[in-house]
Amino acid sequence: MRIAIPCEDARGLDSNVAMHFGKARYFLIADVVDGRVVNVEVVELPFADHVPGQIPKFLYSLGVDVVLAYGVGMRARMFFEQLGIRVITGAYGRVRDVLEGFLRGTLVLDTEWEKREGFHRHGHCDHLW
Repeated sequence: MRIAIPCEDARGLDSNVAMHFGKARYFLIADVVDGRVVNVEVVELPFADHVPGQIPKFLYSLGVDVVLAYGVGMRARMFFEQLGIRVITGAYGRVRDVLEGFLRGTLVLDTEWEKREGFHRHGHCDHLW
């Protein structure tokens, strides 16, 4: 299984989960075999600005199966779904702890993330920025 987590910076496991998926420049990519992390790398998006669907397609090209994130807009979630990538929202804190919690089945999620400041839907838009 290959897991992607949007990061605030390039520190990987020591970074925090980026609060706005669409604004993240870095993603930790973790390869998991038999419930154990066997490889971790940090990738920087190869584009500065993006159009809807571009980040999901990029992560798909890397073989990602699961995305652990905090806030992800509806359109991005639809793109991921079409690509067969599972998205779990509401993940927050240090990337290392989020990954470990997911693998142990103890990950605590903020199920109210969409109600927080900066995530309200506005008008016809369904993105986070």
